[in-house]
Amino acid sequence: MKAQATPVGGKLLTPTMKGLLILAGIAVILLVWRFAAGLGAVTNLSDGYPWGLWIAFDVVTGTALGCGGYAVALLVYAFNKGKYHPLVRSALLASALGYTLGAIGVLIDVGRVWWTWKLPLFFWTWNLSSIQLEVALCIMLYTFVLWIELSPAFLEQWAKGPDSFLKRFAAAATPRITRAMPWLIALGMLLPTMHQSSLGNMILLAGPKLHPLWYTTWIPFLFLVSCIGMGYGVTIMETMISRTVYKRPRETHVLAGLSDAMVVVLLAFVVIRMGDMIWQGKLEYVLAFDRMSVLFLLEILLHLVPALMLMNKAKRTDRTYLFRASLMIVFGGALYRFSAYWFAFQPGEHWSYFPAIPEILITVGLVAFEIAAYIVIIKRFPILTGRPPAAAKA
Repeated sequence: MKAQATPVGGKLLTPTMKGLLILAGIAVILLVWRFAAGLGAVTNLSDGYPWGLWIAFDVVTGTALGCGGYAVALLVYAFNKGKYHPLVRSALLASALGYTLGAIGVLIDVGRVWWTWKLPLFFWTWNLSSIQLEVALCIMLYTFVLWIELSPAFLEQWAKGPDSFLKRFAAAATPRITRAMPWLIALGMLLPTMHQSSLGNMILLAGPKLHPLWYTTWIPFLFLVSCIGMGYGVTIMETMISRTVYKRPRETHVLAGLSDAMVVVLLAFVVIRMGDMIWQGKLEYVLAFDRMSVLFLLEILLHLVPALMLMNKAKRTDRTYLFRASLMIVFGGALYRFSAYWFAFQPGEHWSYFPAIPEILITVGLVAFEIAAYIVIIKRFPILTGRPPAAAKA
């Protein structure tokens, strides 16, 4: 019998939730200051470093961490691996929150944020040669699509409630969402393919300011491959943590089954990354053992080691073993993206950048808000599969 998703239930205002809300509240206060006084008041950004932590983490890395829904959807819908269907809703929720965080990060970083509403509407002014335009439109649309894909979870819960506007809305919207779902799923697989590769293209605009170890025409494809690997890694970590905390069936065998896809993705990344360096004659940079070389080699190890670990089929069902491999995958992908957008970006010897304390606190607060939203949604809506526990705690 197919496991049904049910709300976790339990108190919302737990000590964990209070801590998360305090961090989010600090971020809100600092954001008011940012919009009142400008970017210069809360950041260490400059003409040399116009992109900082908010772009490198919230947007470039955050959206990749939000690719769990995309990665799982590829298996379930493109490759017809129905056994992974219990992971879809939780992966979609993590993706929707991750992309929402990325979209907020863009809005915070934009100088004249009050004009961003024109971007999707004033289409006759679009610069169709702009990579940034394509990334912005795709992220906006994909964030919207993710929440629509996740909407059946909300509609199911509202339909069970007392007679109200929400119940009538659920009854009217459910058949329409059901009919539109195949198109939404197709769009949900197309959009990340476009904008994740374009995030790689975008940093190529830096030209000679980007270190040779990261400047390659293969970077769009490498960004796409890395986001799929990170998506699988995040899905495993998020599923393990949430099901352990809320005492749900652990789905260890289902998660272990993702290993074959993860090995292929990780080895593809390593082979293309190293092959490209050899083809371009850049081994001297790889073997220089300076700061950039060490970052490059660490990035390769964080992809290669978990791939080798997951080849051991006997240990895939070991939860600790699988979690460690997934953690390395996530760190490896994050390091690759941070390196391309921050560490390997070299505008000149007279420029330097390290995030200001308000930048860091805003990012921490946004992540805290994302976690708080995740907890609220799984407690009140059917996201996690399996029988609900007698008591839930955060």
